Amino acid sequence: MSANPTFLLIDGHSLAFRAYYAFAKSREGGLRTSKGVPTSVCFGFLKSLLETIETHKPEYVAIAFDTKTPTFRHEADPNYKANRSETPEDFIPDIQNLQELLKAFDFTVLTAPGYEADDILGTLSRVAADASYSVKILSGDRDLFQLVDAEKEISVLYTSGSYGKRNNASKPEEFTPEGVLAKLKVLPEKVVDYKALCGDASDNIPGVSGIGPKTAVKLLAQYGSLDGIYEAIDGIKGANQKKLVAGKDAAYRSQFLAEIKQDIPMELELESCQLKGFSEEKVIPALKKLELTTFVNNITQLQGKLGGTAAVETTPEKIAPDEDNDTWFFSAEETETAQQPEAVPIQVQIIQTEAQLAELVERLKTYTHRETPVAWDTETTALEPRDAELVGIGCCWGTGEADVAYIPIGHKIGQNLPLETALEGLREILESPAYPKSLQNAKFDRLILRHQGIELAGVAFDTMLASYVLNPENTHNLADLSLRYLGITAQSYQDLVPKGKTIADLAIPAVANYCGMDVYTTFGLVEKLRAELAAVPKLEKLLLEVEQPLEPVLADMESRGICIDTAYLQELSGSLAVSLQQIETQAYDMAGEEFNLGSPKQLSQLLFEKLELDKRKTRKTKTGYSTNAAVLEKLQGDHPIVDNILEYRTLSKLKSTYVDALPALVREDTGRVHTDFNQTVTATGRLSSSNPNLQNIPIRTEFSRQIRKAFVPKEGWILAAADYSQIELRILAHLSQEPVLIEAYQNNRDVHRLTAQLLFEKEDVTPDERRLGKTINFGVIYGMGAQRFAREAGFSVVEGREFIERYNDRYAKVFEYLQQMKREAIANGYVETILGRRRYFEFESGSLRKLKDSDPKSIDLDKIKNIGQFDAQSLRAAANAPIQGSSADIIKIAMVKLHEVLQDYQGQLLLQVHDELVLEIPPEEWEELQPIVGSTMEEAIALSVPLVVDVGTGRNWMETK
Repeated sequence: MSANPTFLLIDGHSLAFRAYYAFAKSREGGLRTSKGVPTSVCFGFLKSLLETIETHKPEYVAIAFDTKTPTFRHEADPNYKANRSETPEDFIPDIQNLQELLKAFDFTVLTAPGYEADDILGTLSRVAADASYSVKILSGDRDLFQLVDAEKEISVLYTSGSYGKRNNASKPEEFTPEGVLAKLKVLPEKVVDYKALCGDASDNIPGVSGIGPKTAVKLLAQYGSLDGIYEAIDGIKGANQKKLVAGKDAAYRSQFLAEIKQDIPMELELESCQLKGFSEEKVIPALKKLELTTFVNNITQLQGKLGGTAAVETTPEKIAPDEDNDTWFFSAEETETAQQPEAVPIQVQIIQTEAQLAELVERLKTYTHRETPVAWDTETTALEPRDAELVGIGCCWGTGEADVAYIPIGHKIGQNLPLETALEGLREILESPAYPKSLQNAKFDRLILRHQGIELAGVAFDTMLASYVLNPENTHNLADLSLRYLGITAQSYQDLVPKGKTIADLAIPAVANYCGMDVYTTFGLVEKLRAELAAVPKLEKLLLEVEQPLEPVLADMESRGICIDTAYLQELSGSLAVSLQQIETQAYDMAGEEFNLGSPKQLSQLLFEKLELDKRKTRKTKTGYSTNAAVLEKLQGDHPIVDNILEYRTLSKLKSTYVDALPALVREDTGRVHTDFNQTVTATGRLSSSNPNLQNIPIRTEFSRQIRKAFVPKEGWILAAADYSQIELRILAHLSQEPVLIEAYQNNRDVHRLTAQLLFEKEDVTPDERRLGKTINFGVIYGMGAQRFAREAGFSVVEGREFIERYNDRYAKVFEYLQQMKREAIANGYVETILGRRRYFEFESGSLRKLKDSDPKSIDLDKIKNIGQFDAQSLRAAANAPIQGSSADIIKIAMVKLHEVLQDYQGQLLLQVHDELVLEIPPEEWEELQPIVGSTMEEAIALSVPLVVDVGTGRNWMETK
């Protein structure tokens, strides 16, 4: 961490647009005052700015905005940014109010007629860095990546997501040079030349026609710079030379347009940007005028965050909610005073006696038949259900100020209701499906209550799952949902609970307010989310028939866990240690010296200085030359030590990540490992797992397969694994209606052999040729290009391109389907799975954005050029999303159905790993269960081709194959 003071620079228009679209997309018309004045920009910008200040704690802040005046770039090229859409009408007064509001807060607001905000940020970042400040630039514009400099301590806090995406509440990602390289494949100092070559569609920077991101990266890697490329132009052969010669003027014009100025005339004392608080006499009226009551109620906190001291005499009374304006929320008090909260807009009934509990229960029973189910929440001391103590339970049954209750159970101070009394009093309501409930992340509360002997039933609506179904790329936590749909800023747990304490240490009123607002907002979210779902019946059905029924299945699987053979892992660890030592010895012999195989610096010196391997296959870093996996794979065949290093890394990772780590994760109270299944993480609908991640256990090498041998059943039982065979290819056959694939699957033919026969145009194919058929079959699903196929197949790029063209010709319906999905993503902004699950896409290039809402069939993909790496990746993802998402939907349906079937047996589900389910079963049940498991999974959904499930058993997971 730097010892230098932090200087935060804000790209004003970038952050403002994201605030505007975040609310415009999630709330019809965005946020407005009771008089109709738009406030989405003011509210969202200020919230994001304050969150960034809270996270990065800068001592200095400056905010740069563009002006209406044309810049020197527009004068140099009238087409610069000419493809930008018209600014929304209600954005203009909103950003004007924002700038006035920021000035009231005494933020330094900067503009420079004739220049862009980027040039202000570029100049100020250089000046601040030269003055020994650590500079962080908050922006959603990747142009600013060119300013990143590790030595000068300049980084970019990048707010990912295109305009219009509904995931704007996500936290910015800090980009260092390594991050820029991972994102763009070039280092910051080459970003300008990269854009000069491949252009930037979002700014209408042309680049060199026909030169895409991959070619630009290769040219810069080989020749170093744009000047270097043109100095060596005679040595560049083929089509690239012709393109570069023809596009030279465009390249240097693009370079001029892309480069951010770092020396514009500015008169600014850096010290004037220091955060010193603000005048509440100026700020409070400005906030009240815009009805931003959240910030008014938090004025004391804001003073502290912005370097000031609260003026007690001007601190306002709490402002009650306005029925016509739902941008209110109760104050999140300073941590030190959180245990003596002031009045909040809702009245939370604190239930501390049996009589009060009985009255509450009777009241809740009368609300059973209301349209919106009662909202529930638990407060606990930890996030791991088995380690958590129940502190309190909250519920909300209406939108009235007194329709909220909190039952304190485990507070260390204050009058609690005894645990047994509370649970027995609530048991009938909590365990009966006759009393519908709404929750945010029901699985957590289900596990918490289960640990206390309560089996939750009647979950009618899970707001987190509903948000995920509506748009998987959004954030789905309660705070973001409350802000997005209700305009309510939630009090954070960090603000409520002092460091080193738990919620049980707090006074009951503070937690009652916190929990009360959680259930109040959950209750309010139900109506909003239901309305959005009702507009898309397929998504509503997906939530109610797949995602919500799956939640208790996952809870059961997490509760059960799986046994681990720790003695075996200890033995395997010893074997791996011996193998690693042998590899080290071999490497020392090859190198002629001892060195640390785990040290990138020492490997760099060995490979590129002593052994003089080809430096063109790597890149320069601060410590030498890169020796990452991609570089080592390029070096394979150049020296035998490279294979040695790769094997060492593979085995070393297996040992540290799995073999040595898993035993420590076995719980003493159960003797099993309990993973968390995450239902709202992936963009495709697939489940993921964590703590530990059991879905990433590798199976490619012999040692990695042996790790699965450590997963065993409880004593006397067996493990069974049921795995869908080629499910994604079968889904592709169904979606594309490709007759060749449909006929093959209906007749149980070997599809990989068939593909090889079609590509090689012969009946008898070798195992290697079948392997190539398999490679291209699965590669097409994930948008594999000619270069990657050629590399994996050992062909030239020309041969690889010919094979893919031949594949597209033989499977014409497949090719047309994948192209159609790209068209639909462009025109509709989303693609759908078989069940209607959507994945949304926003594009950066103007050529794609102008096709939004057009007829998908009218889009000619061949005419779309130079769309940029981000959009190209999005189109590949769009082609794949319906396939991968349908696979996820199918196995989820299978899990729900299988879980129901298994209620009549002792055997139960333990794990879900991609297309495979792992069960634990007593041997005497297997003969009866084997056909049931297979048929239940195969009949999960009806397709044009049969689903096939391979089922096996064993004494451990490895033996089930």
